[in-house]
Amino acid sequence: MLSFGRYSAHVTNRQTLPDLWLLSDARNDAKLESALAALPQGSGFVFRHYHLAGEARRQRYDELKTVADASGHLTVLSGDADTAHSCGAAGIYGAPEKLGRRPGLLRLATAHDAREIALANRVAVDAVFLSPVFPTRSHRGRGCLGASLFYELAARAAMPVIALGGMTAGRARELDWPKWGAIDGLT
Repeated sequence: MLSFGRYSAHVTNRQTLPDLWLLSDARNDAKLESALAALPQGSGFVFRHYHLAGEARRQRYDELKTVADASGHLTVLSGDADTAHSCGAAGIYGAPEKLGRRPGLLRLATAHDAREIALANRVAVDAVFLSPVFPTRSHRGRGCLGASLFYELAARAAMPVIALGGMTAGRARELDWPKWGAIDGLT
């Protein structure tokens, strides 16, 4: 376990995970190339792009993966393990119960509550994106965890926790949490 301030986070021995993650979305698509180029080398990138399907989605993934690779970023695909493997992704992203297993692929789960953290523990994912920490456009009108509940849930996780939801560099410092990701906060 590593300690960060008063709080602890688990580390994985499978692969060192980046501290900073950019997640794609329809609303940040136009800024992704410049955002990826501006991230510190070795950051993480989760390609979601739920607004695209089929060949258009694969084409956009290939374009952004090229930019991410040029900066030494780790690219993860929201989707199934076979597609992620065929696309050359480092891993898959999604709900814990939907993440398949494929040797060599990281499995990054989403979680919003204690039940989903428990499920992520049970299926032994490599990391979990816990959200929404702060108010965000993605969860407009719904509550957010806030720092106290985020810490409580993160302490239950048997894997690294990546803070997500309303995150910016300032909020990451305020939260005093080393691993965080954003959609709008990095573009």
